[in-house]
Amino acid sequence: MLNTNLKHLETDEETQEALKNDENVVICCGRMGPMCTPVYAILSQLETRYPHVRFYDQDFDIPAAGFIRRLPECVSFMGLPFTVYFQNSKVVAATTSIQNEGQITAILDKEFGQNP
Repeated sequence: MLNTNLKHLETDEETQEALKNDENVVICCGRMGPMCTPVYAILSQLETRYPHVRFYDQDFDIPAAGFIRRLPECVSFMGLPFTVYFQNSKVVAATTSIQNEGQITAILDKEFGQNP
């Protein structure tokens, strides 16, 4: 399990449940490394600014992460983390490698709108 302040998705069932139950979902799939931990920290800070979005992490090396790794939007990604933005269970954006707060909020604002 990743050591972050985000909610963790550890099974296929938890992932599918999150996508089914929430309209706007961000899953950050990675490891506890220098490219991933800044992204987890930013997402954790953004939870209060985007209460209409559910933020999750997922360990890249668990079997359930195969769902993210196999997404057409992610199959060519080389760097961690894979950050995938879902609306109504459909991928609306995906990024690879480290992202800064401005890059993340630009995607959140574009795909999910600002706090309603």
